[in-house]
Amino acid sequence: MLQPPYLTDDEIAVICEPLIMPAAQRRYLATLGLLVKEKPNGRALVTLSEFERVLGASRVSAAPEMGGDLTALRQRWANKNGTQTQRR
Repeated sequence: MLQPPYLTDDEIAVICEPLIMPAAQRRYLATLGLLVKEKPNGRALVTLSEFERVLGASRVSAAPEMGGDLTALRQRWANKNGTQTQRR
């Protein structure tokens, strides 16, 4: 079964525990930095991408370092720049 593209009411309830009023839950989610919309029934609507953007980024480790030989790259740049200055 596919997961909907937004947080379910149960997921929001777990995040906002002990708050149970929809308005209080929306305010709390907004203080976390989430972009919160209001459903017609008054409950909070938060997309999964928004939740991951705000709260998922802190859980991700630092970006892996780029592989490659930096010394060779610097040498190539130096040679390329050196040949250009010699032509002038």
